[in-house]
Amino acid sequence: MCFLLSQAAGFAQRVEVGTVFPTRQTPVHDPVMIRQDSMYYLFCTGFGITVYSSKDLATWRREKPVFGQAPGWAVKAVPGYRGHTWAPDISYHNGMYYLFYSVSAFGKNTSCIGVATNKTLNAASKDFKWVDHGKVIQSVPGRDLWNAIDPNLVMDERGDPWLVFGSFWQGIKLVRLSGDLTAVASPEEWYTVAGRPRNPVLPDSVAGDAAIEGPFIFKKDKYYYLFVSYDYCCRGEKSTYKVMVGRSAQVQGPYVDRDGVPMSLGGGSLVIEGNKEWNGVGHSATVSFDGVDYLVFHGYDAADGGRSKLRMEKIMWVNEWPVVGK
Repeated sequence: MCFLLSQAAGFAQRVEVGTVFPTRQTPVHDPVMIRQDSMYYLFCTGFGITVYSSKDLATWRREKPVFGQAPGWAVKAVPGYRGHTWAPDISYHNGMYYLFYSVSAFGKNTSCIGVATNKTLNAASKDFKWVDHGKVIQSVPGRDLWNAIDPNLVMDERGDPWLVFGSFWQGIKLVRLSGDLTAVASPEEWYTVAGRPRNPVLPDSVAGDAAIEGPFIFKKDKYYYLFVSYDYCCRGEKSTYKVMVGRSAQVQGPYVDRDGVPMSLGGGSLVIEGNKEWNGVGHSATVSFDGVDYLVFHGYDAADGGRSKLRMEKIMWVNEWPVVGK
């Protein structure tokens, strides 16, 4: 989720609970997807965290948001935060759904990542209840040269949990979490897994060629694949978002692109970019259903003034690299 939230909000649509959309007309930003039983669920940026459900991946029904009101801890931690919550991530682990989410101040790395849990995603179940566990990670201006937003949970080959996150500044970070997934593990392990060279004089809102965010790590066979978004989201028809990837044999990296360039030094191989129909595409998640892998992301619809819509494309693996849209 980029910093240009005021511009992104201009493309938001008021959607009533129960409204149904075909996939490519579903208004989302920063989507992530999961399946429980025969139902698919989308979690996206929005007030209280936007939620959709689908039985067939063809149409999506708007559900109630995760939070009916802004978490009190987040309002205190991030001045100006009133409930518009960014870039959630959903995972199932040890019989529980874990929803990581971002709260941030416009244009600053005054940011936090929180986590909430639920026994089920079925709102009709008697067990349905989101329990917020509060702050997991916080970034502070003047102290940290990274931004605590855009989280994604990944388990390594030993079953240890890691959180990859970050936007702009000095790039994408990875940190090991505690066994209950609610705090940073001790002793702390932090890594920089991707970044782009930038002019340190420029503010992050105009970081030029250094824009990077939206990390997602997906394990496929012997490699971990790190997907990130380069360039600018949230500018409607002027968005330049694109998805890049690198891979590593271990979760901590180093991640390298097809040419062997480390992502920590600006490397990254193109997965998908905008075109005449979709101005920019990015902030992706990778999911697997019934043996088929998909890239889930949002695109700015050129036929609708650059409004952000849901995109979902099958991934083909060619020479152990992801190929989309061919």
